[in-house]
Amino acid sequence: MSKLVLDLMVSLAYCGIGVLLMAIGYVLVDVATPGRLKELIWVDRNHNAALLLASNLVGVGIIVVAAIFASPETFALGLVGTVAYGLLGLVVMAVAFVLLDIATPGKLGVILVDPQPHPAVWINAVVHVATGAVIAAAII
Repeated sequence: MSKLVLDLMVSLAYCGIGVLLMAIGYVLVDVATPGRLKELIWVDRNHNAALLLASNLVGVGIIVVAAIFASPETFALGLVGTVAYGLLGLVVMAVAFVLLDIATPGKLGVILVDPQPHPAVWINAVVHVATGAVIAAAII
């Protein structure tokens, strides 16, 4: 029974880190887009903003899953590695957003808040998920 309790506590700790990293991802997307995400998504029902945020959260989730899967037996080291890889993923996603913004016409931030669906948002979303997958592969 004590092993079950310990495993539950470890799972809870990893879940806490995952939620914290996704919250940081939310803030980064919120900073990258004009306006407030909670207004854009939950009030204005903006599909572009929702897609970008969802892809960011999926990318972070992929990284966290890989970090947990590859974590060493040492619980503390596994938690530290998960945080480090998650933060690395968020930084790389932010850099990719900036590079994509520089390389393409228009401003991605403006496109993301446009009420009309825009294909550029799908490209950015794939970059988020692909970034998470690349970092996950590097971890494993």
